[in-house]
Amino acid sequence: MSLLVQKFGGTSVGSVERIKAVAKRIALSKDLGHELVIVVSAMGHTTDELTGLAQIISSNPPQREMDMLLATGEQVSIALLSIALHELGVPAMSMTGAQVGIVTESSHGRARILEVRTERIKARLEEGQVVVVAGFQGTSLSSGGAAEITTLGRGGSDTSAVALATTLGAELCEIYTDVPGVLTTDPRKVEDAKLMPTLSCDEMLELASLGAAVLHPRAVELARNYGVTVRVRSSWTNDPGTTLTSKNKRSLGRSGLELGRPVDGLELVDSQAVLGLSHVPDKPGVAADLFEKLSTDGVNVDLIIQATHEGNSNDITFTVDEEELPKAQKICEAVLKQIGGYLVTQSEMTKLSISGAGIMGRPGIAATLFETLSRRGINLRLIATSEVKVSCVIDSSLDAKAIRAVSESFELDESQVKINPGVNGVGEPEVRGVALDQAQAQVSVRGVPDKPGTAAALCSALADAGISLDAIVQSERQQKNGSRDISFTLKKNDRQQADNALAPLLAKWPGAQLKDGPEITRVSAVGAGMPATPGTAARMFRALAEAKINIAMIATSEIRTSCVVAKTDGLPALKAVHTCFQLGFQDD
Repeated sequence: MSLLVQKFGGTSVGSVERIKAVAKRIALSKDLGHELVIVVSAMGHTTDELTGLAQIISSNPPQREMDMLLATGEQVSIALLSIALHELGVPAMSMTGAQVGIVTESSHGRARILEVRTERIKARLEEGQVVVVAGFQGTSLSSGGAAEITTLGRGGSDTSAVALATTLGAELCEIYTDVPGVLTTDPRKVEDAKLMPTLSCDEMLELASLGAAVLHPRAVELARNYGVTVRVRSSWTNDPGTTLTSKNKRSLGRSGLELGRPVDGLELVDSQAVLGLSHVPDKPGVAADLFEKLSTDGVNVDLIIQATHEGNSNDITFTVDEEELPKAQKICEAVLKQIGGYLVTQSEMTKLSISGAGIMGRPGIAATLFETLSRRGINLRLIATSEVKVSCVIDSSLDAKAIRAVSESFELDESQVKINPGVNGVGEPEVRGVALDQAQAQVSVRGVPDKPGTAAALCSALADAGISLDAIVQSERQQKNGSRDISFTLKKNDRQQADNALAPLLAKWPGAQLKDGPEITRVSAVGAGMPATPGTAARMFRALAEAKINIAMIATSEIRTSCVVAKTDGLPALKAVHTCFQLGFQDD
């Protein structure tokens, strides 16, 4: 007999009829001999309706009272579902987050789970009951020791389910929703989007950070960290859906279920070379031509960064293995002879990367890395960021100093540090999914000092304001006064706050100024097989060039390639990249 945790979202329990249908599905699982813990969300749009009622009364209601209010939605669902199960002859007991033992931080509105006290739920399971749990909520202790209802934030029921699966040692956590699973892209934008049967948690985290709303990122973080197998399925069919896998198996620690160290690995790849092309034409096809030629000649490119500039030119910088520098340099010189521009190369470099779950969702992580290196006088040649990894390129002579500093800063032991690890993703698809993020804004800080600590200062100022950056791109070209430009993307909703956060810092840098770029959207390809598949980025760039779409910024990480394009080019770019990697139905 296996223990399963099953979660049903708001649409799955949106009416009495749907609740009865869910009860029948649960009864079938019970008949198969499974022990069952069921997590449910509030019915339909209940949470939105309750929020609307509060806003009629107050434009700024106290967050504690909002938690009290919103937690009632799930209580309705669990009671009705338990009643429906009893009608089918299935013994069931409903429990709130507090009753089931979900203990959280003392913050309201977006609390993280510290632990799940499982004694009561285990006792009910031993009695043969189905335990129906209110998702999205928990309990904390106030300063006076009294229990307080807390909520986990939007999508929190997913997190509740995976947390229960983790602490109970469930064989599987099934997330039932109104879609058949995780698709190659948004089916509302691309009609031939196709189901992905399997997906790694790292790939899912990247897609979730880029706007894929099938599963909440915090739930995926838990699954990744603790090795929980998660299956995303439709509530309306018996199709298998998408299975998420993780190679990690972190033990439950004392620091809190969701408060464990977000950084769990450090990698160094030495003998790297940097090639920087500056003042290249800002037009479709330039990046495609360059990286196609490199791929054709067998040059394996790692990081790729393209920065935006005022006027009609761009900078493109990338890294290769040092042994391939002469060949790559020859190709770049031939390309620049045709299109114009300048080439700068630098050898004896090292790529340093920290990895973990939800790194960019925690603004302080990248800032801590950059600060740690800058305090040791280590300058950052390149920066590449993603949801699961932050990489920077440094001088190889500083390797030992960097390893010590970063390991101490993130409390990593020797087993978590890898030097020149083998290539990941062998045998995996180069691209599994494509995402379009239309909620990004592009900003450049013009004229920043070219010295250690600049990137750290920018990221720290924004992190202190709770602002997460995604792509962070340092310009290749240096101004006459020795300054450079740094461009980044952030959520549109954070744009005004960024002005306030950076104003004191920019005042210390004479001539530095914050400038908005044009309206943009970001298209990204994600796949665990990218590191082992040369030419992936070149194929993506070519697909955009053939669609006559210009690339404003490029930022790559190990399993993700992102291109920033004009807002009006967003949907055509998504379709072009999806077709390029043959992800649709017509390719079966």
